Parts: sequence; C-alpha cells; structure tokens
Amino acid sequence: MKAAVIITALCLMAVAAMAGDQNRHLPGDLASTYSIVAYDSATGQFGAAVQSHYFRVADVIWAEAGVGVVATQSLVDFAYGPLGLDMIRNGKTAAQALAGLLASDSANDVRQVAMIDRNGVVATHTGAKCIAEAGHHKGKFYSCEANLMRNNTVWDAMAKAYEAAKGDLANRLMAALEAAQKEGGDIRGMQSAAILIVSGNPTGMVWRDRLIDLRVDDSPQPLIELKRLLNIQRAYEHENNGDDFTAAKKMEDAEREYELAAQMDPSNLELQFWHAATLAQNNQLAKSLPIFKKVFAADSSWRILVPRLVKSDLLPNNDTLIARIVAQ
Repeated sequence: MKAAVIITALCLMAVAAMAGDQNRHLPGDLASTYSIVAYDSATGQFGAAVQSHYFRVADVIWAEAGVGVVATQSLVDFAYGPLGLDMIRNGKTAAQALAGLLASDSANDVRQVAMIDRNGVVATHTGAKCIAEAGHHKGKFYSCEANLMRNNTVWDAMAKAYEAAKGDLANRLMAALEAAQKEGGDIRGMQSAAILIVSGNPTGMVWRDRLIDLRVDDSPQPLIELKRLLNIQRAYEHENNGDDFTAAKKMEDAEREYELAAQMDPSNLELQFWHAATLAQNNQLAKSLPIFKKVFAADSSWRILVPRLVKSDLLPNNDTLIARIVAQ
C-alpha cells in the first residue's frame, strides 16, 4: 500500500511540475478530435479509437491489459495517459485517478479526458474552455468524447452507433468513429485515425497483450484506411489460426481458416504463399500446387524464395517436391 501511495504522489507531482507550461497553449498541443474508450465486460478487453484533423492522433489513446484505457485530447496533455494508467494500476479507480490529475492541472479547463478502469468504472471530463462544439456521452462501460466538432450531436451519435453495432469490440469502435464522421465530424476535416485494443487475459508481455494496434498518421480518408488495415489484420489472424490447426493436424479446420483469410484479402500474395508452403510442409502438396501457381503468375519473386525455405525447415528437404513447386 505504501508503494502505491508513493507512486500516486509522484504521478501528481509530475503533473504539477508541468503546470508552469500548461498556460502556454502551443499549436503542437491542439490534438482536438473525437474518440471512444470502452471496456468489453464479456472478454475483459479494453479498447480505444480516435480520429482527427491532426497528424498522428494515435498518440492520444492509451491502454494496458488488466488495467484500463485512457483518451486525452483537446489542448492535450499527453501525460494523462501514462499517469492515469499508473494510478489505476496502483489501486485508484478511474474516477479517483482523473480527479487527482485534474486537481493538479492548472489548465484543466482546456482538457478533455476519458478513463475506464479494470472494474468498468468510467470517468470523463470536458473542460469549459474546450473548443466548441465539445462534449461527451458516458455510457455503461464506454465513453464518447469530442471537441472542435461541426455539430454538437456527434458524441451522442457515436454512443448510439456503438450500442447498436454487432460483432466484436473492434467492429463497435469503428461503428462509433464512422457515425461521428457521418454526423459532421471535425469541423476542419480528416487526417489521422487509430484503434487500440488490449487483451482481457494479460500476460505481462505488451507485444502479446496488444491485440490490435493500428494507426493512420496522415491520409485524406483515414477512417477508410483504418478499416482497410483492420480487415487485413483479421485476414492474418485467420491465416495464423490456420497454421495452428495445421500444426495440430486438424486440416479441415485449417483449410477453413485459410479460406477465410483469402476471402478477406484476396490480393495478398503473402497470405497465399505461406498458406501453400504450410500445406506442402504438411503432406498436402496437391492442394498447395494450384496456390503456388497463382502466386508465381502474379510475382515470380516468390518462385525464387521456394528453395531457400528448405534450410529453414519451412519446406521439406526433398528435391523432387521442390522441383514440382518451382515448376508451377
């Protein structure tokens, strides 16, 4: 308990130490935007998604598996993200963490922040001096927040879309972003977007706990690009599932996953090539050859790669088999 108190105090001191600079609002601080933070009580996942007419808006969302999620925006103080998660990790509720950070911030009237902790507690703040139109909608296990919007209906539209959306957390977060843009979005237009989702079963290894971490830093249509990237990630997840089923000798399940991957991203030669290589490695050469042929026809560089996989044990050390593949 003493350690938690000390860490919390240090967090507040860090914010207080910056207070002298917080009254100088530089252009680089203007990460005005709309975002959603959410906790999926069924899976334990935390997620956040954001869009803005500002470069690299992904920097305003933070999440840690088993701890919580934070979005910090408007005339942003990025420290709210890591400090908020530190305080929640050390025993504070989201409401207590946000209250402490705001109390130590002399410029809290220009901040917009939302936090959710591991118990599903939601805390939200929209400062009185956030650029209009600005506001938030706090729901059960989620919060939608926006500032510098064309219309003051954006955050409620996001909430309605999130609650009505079907599918997993990523689908619901994307639905909220798309609803915000349909409602008018950022009055300046669009530039960047991001989505971050962490596991409900934390391992302590960040690279495993981050299930989705996609960002579009600069694009005329960031939401379309973000959705495209999300689709590619799902395709790779199906491909990985296929590899796992193949290793377990569950070939029917593997074929189903590989087919789903191909359907989701039909032009992706990478997915097709490794699908074929995995089949060939697992005594499914006849099924692999038509796939190899299709890949080689599109790009002959993949044909050159085939013999090189033998040394790495990714294809059998069988000259006849390799020759049949290369001949496709």
